[in-house]
Amino acid sequence: MSEPVTLDVFSDYVCPWCYLGDNRVKKIKRNYDITVQLVHFPLHPETPAEGRTLQKLFNCGPEEIAAKNTRMQGLMEQEGLAYSERSHTYNSRLAQEIGTWADTQAGGDAIHDKFFEAYFVDCRNIGDTDVIIDIVKSVGLDENQARTVLDERSFKDAVDADWAKSRSYGVTGVPTFISNGQGLVGAQPYEGLQQLVSAAGAKPRGG
Repeated sequence: MSEPVTLDVFSDYVCPWCYLGDNRVKKIKRNYDITVQLVHFPLHPETPAEGRTLQKLFNCGPEEIAAKNTRMQGLMEQEGLAYSERSHTYNSRLAQEIGTWADTQAGGDAIHDKFFEAYFVDCRNIGDTDVIIDIVKSVGLDENQARTVLDERSFKDAVDADWAKSRSYGVTGVPTFISNGQGLVGAQPYEGLQQLVSAAGAKPRGG
């Protein structure tokens, strides 16, 4: 029996297009015999611990930020996703390390949705250790293990490897989807992802 086709999803928890695209990835995973591999990407790795205003990030005024938020709100509503008006971006590096650890724990993949929701819905600083631990507890993972992961940076090398993979694949924006050497960039419609995995040889489930 052949191995399922792998879909690499390059993503960052502070990327609104990744949050949007994640819903479509879930649908593809339900409908096709594929393995989805999350690859963490450094979107704004220079962001300080306290975060950075979107006005500074995009070098623009409040009106432009309001317009961006309004646009994203509409897109999220179409996808059935909750979304709150954002004012800041945050450093996602530690969240990525905890997310990588969570993938080694039973049921831990639920944490990825929670990081998106904490940032895009609750506007929380997902670079803050206390916020990260709250999210860990919300999905039923071991708080003490998570604190050890953060203290010892025991998944630093794994996330470094993801960042290196992003560079080696030439990924410069997220989300990026790659399967069998072919790629798509941006929050692709479901049909685009469907074509990508079908071309890679993925079979419909139950087909």
